[in-house]
Amino acid sequence: MAALGWLTPRRRSATARSVLAGEAAAEAGLRSTQESQAASEAEAAAKAEKVPDFPVFGDNRAAAFFDLDNTVMQGAAIFHLGRGLYKRKFFQRRELARFAWQQAWFRLAGVEDPEHMQDARDSALSIVKGHRVSELMSIGEEVYDEYMADRIWPGTRALAQAHLDAGQQVWLVTAAPVETATIIARRLGLTGALGTVAESIDGVYTGKLVGEPLHGPAKAEAVRALAAAEGFDLDRCAAYSDSHNDIPMLSLVGHPYAINPDTKLRKHARRLDWRLRDYRTGRKAAKLGIPAAAGVGALAGGTAAAVALHRRRR
Repeated sequence: MAALGWLTPRRRSATARSVLAGEAAAEAGLRSTQESQAASEAEAAAKAEKVPDFPVFGDNRAAAFFDLDNTVMQGAAIFHLGRGLYKRKFFQRRELARFAWQQAWFRLAGVEDPEHMQDARDSALSIVKGHRVSELMSIGEEVYDEYMADRIWPGTRALAQAHLDAGQQVWLVTAAPVETATIIARRLGLTGALGTVAESIDGVYTGKLVGEPLHGPAKAEAVRALAAAEGFDLDRCAAYSDSHNDIPMLSLVGHPYAINPDTKLRKHARRLDWRLRDYRTGRKAAKLGIPAAAGVGALAGGTAAAVALHRRRR
């Protein structure tokens, strides 16, 4: 059995060094466990921490302003209107081809080309000249059902509804004709719409605009005027758009959102901290932002559009 003695554990008394090693190991083990537990608790607390609600329920000094084309609706409202007018023989096939090309370009490029948009507006004005406003309003209701209703972005619609559910006003702000924009706003249950105003005398279109199209800086001035009339605090308001042309409007509010942004908006957006939603691709939300200032040249047109509609609502 002596030969097997090497298998038997030997009893040795602890040296000072082994005692030190044991105590250090126990201390380190306890410290590691405590740190791990603290980290887990911190992580759980972070997950449990509630993100401040937005929009804020009951904040009636806040409102939301939504661009229309490619933000709320796929494509441009004026092009869809053109299709409806052609169907009702307001113009000939040659003009329809121009509308179709402009709409195709807009859908593919995803941006507003000023020349294309101006051409479309000029075409629409010449087409409606001599027709009654009431006639176009009636047709607009039908056109919404035929071409627009199925092109509303569900994600943007949900954002607008969140503001409505919070008790806030929600406005469309668009270069589209105010009659068309008003129909869309009403169909979506929104508060109202600011849009381009076509001149009419005794209820008949003259083929001219009142001022300029509500585009770019003019939108910001319209929002500013409406905010003054309604008592909104712009720092508590939100604005949503897809286009870099709307940087002035987006920069005016405390909560700017880029929705389905064009390339220029996306490129410049990374400089600040705005939020983004892209419903074209399903990409997850990211924060983006853009600096800009409203141009002075559009002050009169934008202010007039907002005040005129405010008075109409009163």
